[in-house]
Amino acid sequence: MKLLALDSSGLVASVAILDGETLVAEYTLNYKKTHSQTLLPMLDEIVKMTQTELSEVDAIAVAAGPGSFTGLRIGSATAKGLGLALNKPIISVPTLEGIACNFYGTDALICPFAGGTEFEELVAQEAGPVEDIIKKCNELGQKLGKQVIFLGDGVPVYKDIIEEFCTVEHSYAPAHLSRQRAGAVAIRAVRLYDEGKAEPASDHAPIYLRKNVFRYHGQLMH
Repeated sequence: MKLLALDSSGLVASVAILDGETLVAEYTLNYKKTHSQTLLPMLDEIVKMTQTELSEVDAIAVAAGPGSFTGLRIGSATAKGLGLALNKPIISVPTLEGIACNFYGTDALICPFAGGTEFEELVAQEAGPVEDIIKKCNELGQKLGKQVIFLGDGVPVYKDIIEEFCTVEHSYAPAHLSRQRAGAVAIRAVRLYDEGKAEPASDHAPIYLRKNVFRYHGQLMH
């Protein structure tokens, strides 16, 4: 199976080509440019460098959310446009599952997933205060006797809070594994494809996740 994978759900832009068991190429950029400036040129470069004909790919995998609204729109629009033009299915990979695949095979708790040779979702994707997420990590880490690995572009923002509230053994992913990578999205996409979770390009839409806040008679309601 040959996959083209895209991830622009966060600060990182990433493109990869997976051919069977081989990660043929991965181009990842975490710099001060918008995804509208980087994603398509990166895609063009990686296709040229690997002499890949896009018509050869079996499916297009994309980090579908949650994440930056603008980034998700750019990634999903790119994947959808390619899928429609090439008549290829799209595999929507939840952003956090893609990030968790950076640690595929570990028996530690990956916030908010746990991994072995299979990934098991212990807490569904949700928007909420970082303190609540850490509380759940504490509960699961203590219950299962596992350390927690924190990763993602939110870690530098909330590291002081993590250190204050996390009471179980924990560590932080190293730089090469701490952010979104299209290669990890591709790895997760293979399993989702095998589970029959590919979709026609015309049906694809990003996954937006946020808390709804309404104002009623001067009061904020969630």
